[in-house]
Amino acid sequence: MNPLDTPLGFGSTFLFVPGSRPDRFMKALESGADGVILDLEDAVGAEDKVLAREAIRSAWPSFTPEQKKRLVLRSNAPGSQFYGADLILAQELQVDCLLIPKCESLDQINGLALILPKTALIPMIETALGLDHLKEIANSMQVLRLALGNLDLQADLGMVCDAQESELATARFQLVAASRVAQIAPPIDGVTPSTEDLERITQDAERSKRMGFGGKLCIHPKQVPLVKTAFMPTPQEILWATRVIEASQLAQGGAVKLDGRMIDHPVVLLAKRTLATSGKH
Repeated sequence: MNPLDTPLGFGSTFLFVPGSRPDRFMKALESGADGVILDLEDAVGAEDKVLAREAIRSAWPSFTPEQKKRLVLRSNAPGSQFYGADLILAQELQVDCLLIPKCESLDQINGLALILPKTALIPMIETALGLDHLKEIANSMQVLRLALGNLDLQADLGMVCDAQESELATARFQLVAASRVAQIAPPIDGVTPSTEDLERITQDAERSKRMGFGGKLCIHPKQVPLVKTAFMPTPQEILWATRVIEASQLAQGGAVKLDGRMIDHPVVLLAKRTLATSGKH
């Protein structure tokens, strides 16, 4: 799936909003976030799952076509008692993108692709099993990009991480490397639990970019501008991306080198994403 077919493919900021809080849907869309995640999982208690689905169903006609392209539905985990009803909702609304928590196998993704053939999929890696099956998940049908569920992964592995989550550095590298090998968009990093520690949010977002992530999950609107700024390309990155696109266009699909480096499809996609993120596409 070409990540440039949807703004979610090059977005750097993804804001969660509880599916049970329709009063916050439009505020989230107006927050400046590239993607807004209507959450049916962690943010919604078991007793409110039906209410949340109905709230999203009722609000859906009020969204413009452009807004719908920025909306992501996060279902409950595959195999949970709520998963089937979530998929029925996604199919009914023809959502552009589905975020799947606790994804652990190729079969889960390919099965979804049969049900939702026009929906981009973002598997969340939140368990040791998901991490172990990372390569096959990244190469599954309709996968737009991967996302890290850092808090759930810590819990699943029995980790007690420091403030910088140094213990998850290997897992983060694995997501970035698997995305590059699968030639999909760079992954989305996990959340920063604090909404008040602005320095921590900025540092976490800057680490995400340094490690090769293309975006970060946000849990509060005030995190969005900090994350967006951290991921904004530098003038040097914009210049490089511009040169890559120009070289690729001159080659007309043929092999080309730039500064001694082979310019292949993933490099061109990265350049396009850089220009899109900078607003120069």
